[in-house]
Amino acid sequence: MAAARYGRRVTTRYVALLRAINLGATRRVSMPRLREVLSFRGYGDVRTHLASGNVLLDSDLPEAALSAALTRAIGEEFDLDVPVVVRTAQELGDVLAADPLGELVTDPSRYSVTFFAEPLDPDRVAAAPAYEGAVLALRDRELYLWLPDGFRAGPAAGVRWDRVLGQAGTNRNWNTVRTLVELAA
Repeated sequence: MAAARYGRRVTTRYVALLRAINLGATRRVSMPRLREVLSFRGYGDVRTHLASGNVLLDSDLPEAALSAALTRAIGEEFDLDVPVVVRTAQELGDVLAADPLGELVTDPSRYSVTFFAEPLDPDRVAAAPAYEGAVLALRDRELYLWLPDGFRAGPAAGVRWDRVLGQAGTNRNWNTVRTLVELAA
């Protein structure tokens, strides 16, 4: 269900993807505390998945305003500047359904999607360096990435695709995308 009624407000089910949190000893965000903070700020049915910054919530805000509000809330509560990329439950389902590289993928843990706030420049994607084994596919605001050697091995390991493409994004592996779609339904 993409939209729900709370009182007289019509809300949309969103998936918020926080960038670069809980990857090491710094930039720590407690998921129970984050759920508490967002619920207190009026978001509905707040849930998190894993500790890597996946939040499901209902809001009556449009996407850009919600992204800014979540970034601001995290800054105020955790003293961190964390970009947040937001998709509706329907949009995330469309990302999963599109699956442009699915025929190549033999291990979903080595297949990922980088989510961006704005559409990517196709010319910049086309001009990105080629890395042996890496296969890229662009879809509006998502970059699908198949690395058969994994994210820690091979020539494309450690490439900061957001820097190559000139826009900050946040990456999720295919298993996580699939689970988020299920949870958001």
